[in-house]
Order: sequence, then C-alpha cells, then structure tokens
Amino acid sequence: MLSAVLKQIVRGLGEIPEEISLAYEDQKGAIGGRGPQLADIVRMLQNTASAKPTFICIDAFDECAAGYQVKLLDSLGQVLLWSPGTRIFITARPHVQAEVRKRLSGRVTAMCITTRRHDIIRFLHSRLDEDTISDAMDTCLKADIMKKIPEDISEMWVEATILHKLHQLCPLTGTRLDSY
Repeated sequence: MLSAVLKQIVRGLGEIPEEISLAYEDQKGAIGGRGPQLADIVRMLQNTASAKPTFICIDAFDECAAGYQVKLLDSLGQVLLWSPGTRIFITARPHVQAEVRKRLSGRVTAMCITTRRHDIIRFLHSRLDEDTISDAMDTCLKADIMKKIPEDISEMWVEATILHKLHQLCPLTGTRLDSY
C-alpha cells in the first residue's frame, strides 16, 4: 500500500527524485526484480513528503488485514515524525480506532460520523426507483433490502492525523478547519 502512496506522491512532483529512481534500479538486479523494502519506502516517503505539504488518504482502513494494519500505522507514524507538513486522513469502522490512537499516539483527532436511518431509507428508495431491470425486484426482496440495510449500517469514524485540534488554524491551507 505504501508503494502505491509513494507512486501517487511522485506523480504529483512532475519528476522522479533521483533517490527513488536509484532505489528501484538497484532492485531490478535482485532475484525476481523485487521492489524496495518497507524501510526504504518509508524513508522515500519521508523525504518526498517533507519537500512540500502532503495529504495521504486511506479509505476503509479496517478492511486491511490486521497484521498489515500495525505495519502501516507504524510506517505512517515514522513518516509523520520526519514530515511535519504531512496530514493523514483515515476512514474505518470503530473497532480499529484504539489501534490507530495507540500507533499514532498524540497525533490523531477522531470524529465519529453516524448515519441517520431516515437518510439511508430515502437513499435506498431513490436507488430502487432508478432500477432499470424491473423484473429483478419483487416486493419481498425490496422489503428485505429496506429492512436489512438500515439495520446493518454501522457508524464510521474518521481519524484525521492533524497536528492541531480541529478548531485551530490549519497551516497547510491557511483556513480554519471549523469554517467548513
């Protein structure tokens, strides 16, 4: 995952930094042509992200395998240590919130985002009304959808690793976060 993040950051730079180009060239000679190791990728992320303000967004973090969650969070923590202009935005279900707080200690602000049942029901009605295959839906299936989905929707939380509390000035944009 961090390789993909690095690739996206490098694309935004316009040119590939020499350090990154050399690291990938060195690995071509390895058996199987493997890419750089995690420690190398973290170092490259630290250097690249420290060059200019960087936002890293990770959606559905809870769907990442538990063993990788710890490695990813520890790696992101290292990036934050050396790249103070970096901000990380993570979405996930509540059960991983404690691990995120533990691994990114003190550099996390959490917001709980909940859905309102009537909004979900209204959304489902509108989507079902747009169904172009009218024969695929019967009244029992529609009733099951309208009952089950609103019951199963869980609250989500957002971890925004910002170094300031939400009411403080965000130095990367120059705007107050609470103005949104």
